[in-house]
Amino acid sequence: MNFSPANITALVIAASFAAGLNIYATVLTLGVLARTQWVALPPGLDSLGHTWVLVVCGIMFAMEFVADKIPAFDMVWNALHTFIRVPIAALVAYHASSQLTPQMQLLATAIGAAIALAAHSSKTAVRAAVTPSPEPVSNIALSTTEDAVAIGLTWFATHHPVIAASIALICLSAAILAARALLRAIQRPLRRLFGTEQEAGTHHLNL
Repeated sequence: MNFSPANITALVIAASFAAGLNIYATVLTLGVLARTQWVALPPGLDSLGHTWVLVVCGIMFAMEFVADKIPAFDMVWNALHTFIRVPIAALVAYHASSQLTPQMQLLATAIGAAIALAAHSSKTAVRAAVTPSPEPVSNIALSTTEDAVAIGLTWFATHHPVIAASIALICLSAAILAARALLRAIQRPLRRLFGTEQEAGTHHLNL
């Protein structure tokens, strides 16, 4: 991988999007690549190949693989991970851009955090819309897809960073639009329900 500013920025964008979906899968993938030296990564990411990082991420990935597929519990899990995915994504972006100027490094860190937050928020919003479904298949399918995207996109970003960043931005835009559409679809019947209850209450008081 050529460590030009454009490629490093692209890697940060793609990895941050993946981190917003599954931080453990993203860091584990980068760590395995760093440990095996399968592909050249920015020097700042070498620490991800340490044994303790791989072990911890492997255990946490296994836990998330199960927890993220349980309806209702996945909402609690994702809410708690707001305080994990975004900071770690920012930290990964900071180390990945260590070869850039201090100003560019701070900018890359901010971009990484913002993209991870947007991806995480969109994921959580989509889950909020899907979780009320009585069958668990939709949750399992969504979670499995997110895991696969996080791993696949992270790996692809180390080989073709610019293309991976473009894919990440397209997926992020689609996820945001889907989340907004789903939330609006949920809000409409709720508004009708509460509106009907308020009308009934007002009518009762008038009587």
